[in-house]
Amino acid sequence: MRARACCCASRSSTCRSSTRSCCSIRSCARPACSPRTDPRELSPETTMSQATLAPHAGAHGHHGHKADAAAYDPAVDAPAEHHPIFDYDSGPPVERGKFAIWLFLATEVMFFTGLIGTYIILRTGSAAWPNPEERLAVDITAFNTFVLIISSWLMVRALQAAQKGDRAGILKWLGATILGGALFVGIQVYEYIELYKHGNWPNVDIFWSTFYAMTGFHGLHVVVGVIWLICAWFGAARGRYTAQNYMGLELAGLYWHFVDLVWVLLFTIVYLF
Repeated sequence: MRARACCCASRSSTCRSSTRSCCSIRSCARPACSPRTDPRELSPETTMSQATLAPHAGAHGHHGHKADAAAYDPAVDAPAEHHPIFDYDSGPPVERGKFAIWLFLATEVMFFTGLIGTYIILRTGSAAWPNPEERLAVDITAFNTFVLIISSWLMVRALQAAQKGDRAGILKWLGATILGGALFVGIQVYEYIELYKHGNWPNVDIFWSTFYAMTGFHGLHVVVGVIWLICAWFGAARGRYTAQNYMGLELAGLYWHFVDLVWVLLFTIVYLF
């Protein structure tokens, strides 16, 4: 108690000897004995800063050290509302599944662009390119193209049924799409068998090499698509797709439409021109 009273007594203008000895024994929160400064010796900047801090110092004196700590508490000085620069809770503008399938399809576009570009370069650089109508069964392939286009439309109907939450409609239209894809693969295999019977192998000339390369890779993509659709059909049978969640079926549909579009381009370039 004496030490506290002694330190508080240091606010007087003159430092007594008892005060000096007391403060040397026990320190206070503020300097016990500070020499008095003549106001005439202060600079204008120091005078203004002291005048600004004077009201706050008087208010802090009534509450002690807790008031001083609260005055510099970041939680007290922080604004009431915070506006973050980034909203980490919001999702991406595109679903991750869609972004992945579009990225995959972009690589597939580059792949088939390379195949078609190579075919065009070889064909334009050849002095005598064979007539496709004389070597290929254009009529059968045209029917096969029609089958694949219809299967793409059936896939659209399956997606419409999924948006309505119609499981029976999904199974019906998706099953028809699978049958269309399987029929396309079957007709293409039949075409290959007939070509092999007549000795039209890939190593005969550049025409057959490019033909089997482009149609063969596309046929492999169709087989992958049919397998994907079969898996989606079994998922729909188990009730995986609802009106609120049919992303897996939509991704399969995007791939199937891509396969359809690529074949239309191949049929036009290889069979008709």
